[in-house]
Amino acid sequence: MNEERREKREERREKREERREKREERGREAAVTLPFYNYFTHDKKDENTYMSSSWPGLRISAHERHIRAHSPQIVQALSSAVYGGGMLKLDRVFNIYVDMHYRCDDPPRDIEQALHEWQERPEQCAGLLTAVRLEHTSIQEYTSAHFGLLCCTTAGVSNAARAGSERTVFDVHGKKHKTTALPLRVAEAASAIAPEYSALHVCDLSNTPSSDTSSISSSNTSSISSYIPGTINIMLWFNGQMTPSAMVNAIQTAVEAKAAALADAGIMDSENGQTATGTTTDAIVLAIRQAEHESQPLHAYAGTATAMGAAIGRLVYDTVTESLQAGLHWKERRGQGDNDI
Repeated sequence: MNEERREKREERREKREERREKREERGREAAVTLPFYNYFTHDKKDENTYMSSSWPGLRISAHERHIRAHSPQIVQALSSAVYGGGMLKLDRVFNIYVDMHYRCDDPPRDIEQALHEWQERPEQCAGLLTAVRLEHTSIQEYTSAHFGLLCCTTAGVSNAARAGSERTVFDVHGKKHKTTALPLRVAEAASAIAPEYSALHVCDLSNTPSSDTSSISSSNTSSISSYIPGTINIMLWFNGQMTPSAMVNAIQTAVEAKAAALADAGIMDSENGQTATGTTTDAIVLAIRQAEHESQPLHAYAGTATAMGAAIGRLVYDTVTESLQAGLHWKERRGQGDNDI
């Protein structure tokens, strides 16, 4: 039985590798479509602003250290951003570049300091951190009679991870653990569906050599794993009306699309080699204009069976794929591998 499972896993891995090679070949034949590529690679010409066609007045601009999205209106948003997270009102979102050696002791403080440096109001905005090169920002839009949608994504997978898999985690005190299984009752229920599913427990690895955290100095050690640079950051700007529950549904659909893009790209968990569903530090901001027009009805659902959910899924999938592809090509020229993006 174990041998059969190994063979099936190897077969799936080979198929993923084959799909990835085909996508890379197509990507090499395609022209670069990333909006800020020329700005960051050709002497910073006047190509640093993207004006939305789906949200009047929404502009996304490229700067030396950040991408700035600015709406002319203050709008409702739902965000998992490290700065400006939760349900809030905002008119700006910042995606800020940090290098892979960034010391993540206090990301909110660092973002607030950067905002002051750029003479930006620290209120009514959200801030994201990324180690992805900003010229690899992907922006795509969709407009219909009932809503408009813009998706802006930077995608890096140096810390790719698979949700629900065995891997290293940190608790709120920064203590390191290894997840190896689920609680017994869950495992028993799962075994009725998949007999090969194993029983679970959580191992405390804080005293093992591999769990050394001495290189991290922070008054808030729970940030050790939470804000390691890499990351997939997604901004969704929805020009239309949406209920609060639909906002949550929209984020669910976006996360599913992100996971699908990573699976199709053959991205693996950097720790256990399984198909990744995201990275350890992904963040998303969903901003809703809530424009009250007869042609824009109130959307109560945003799942994959809705037109809105389909648009969200398509744009998230495509922008994640494009940003990853840009990073992959850049890394190939430098002689590095997929999960170094």
